[in-house]
Amino acid sequence: MTDNQATADQQWQAFTVERADGVARVTLTGPGKGNAMGPDFWDELPRVFAELDADPEVRAVVLAGSGRNFSYGLDLPAMSGGFGPVLADKAQAGPRTDFHALIKRMQSGVNAVADCSKPVVAAIQGWCIGGGVDLISAADVRYASADAKFSIREVKVAIVADMGSFARLPAIIGDGHLRELALTGKDIDAARAEKIGLVNDVFEDADAVLAAAHETATQIAQNPPLVVQGIKDVLDHSRSAAVNDSLRYVAAWNSAFLPSEDLTEAITAVFQKRPPEFKGR
Repeated sequence: MTDNQATADQQWQAFTVERADGVARVTLTGPGKGNAMGPDFWDELPRVFAELDADPEVRAVVLAGSGRNFSYGLDLPAMSGGFGPVLADKAQAGPRTDFHALIKRMQSGVNAVADCSKPVVAAIQGWCIGGGVDLISAADVRYASADAKFSIREVKVAIVADMGSFARLPAIIGDGHLRELALTGKDIDAARAEKIGLVNDVFEDADAVLAAAHETATQIAQNPPLVVQGIKDVLDHSRSAAVNDSLRYVAAWNSAFLPSEDLTEAITAVFQKRPPEFKGR
């Protein structure tokens, strides 16, 4: 996608969007380090994909990250204000209700990617952590560069992942691999990600993976659009109820049980740039 071919949207703070030849490229731009997912990201993600879903000229989407990394995941310092009331007033229903609404609103952004009638091809380079894995799990096809690294790292910061990894990854990588990654918070490289089916293919570098994603998106865009949308609809139908049920359950679970001394310790440790000390309280 060259500059003279593409038309670009300029109104977004956390994304750039370019459209050419039936393909839209959505690029994460931060503003957090490593394209971390802060308030702008969660506010704009559902609106970006709603626009693309409604655009008859767009037939496929490439989802990429700017710079050296796809995404460091949740921007914990920027989003910590959303945790504050429920942590400060644990016994009250009001803060928990507000926190539940925040989780549901954030889930709606990742859902907009999964539910987009235009197939989404993710091009992943560098780190893809936590919320980044949630995001790519909502894509239809995932490609990685050889330097890509993946981690479902929420357990390391005393959080149960609630943006879709637990709902969608069993169908992608299987239950055993998901449990290993979720319970350890370990990092895996692109070769392991390909072996377990997290990514479809691995390419030499960031340029190569982006080119491959555009090639696949272009091939999709050249097919009959209503049939492409029908394929997505039929493939998603059998698992959509299970995904929705899982998302509802984890939103309720986190609203009830996520507030903890360990979560406060995790947030404090991030700000103080030190390892956390978890005590199970």
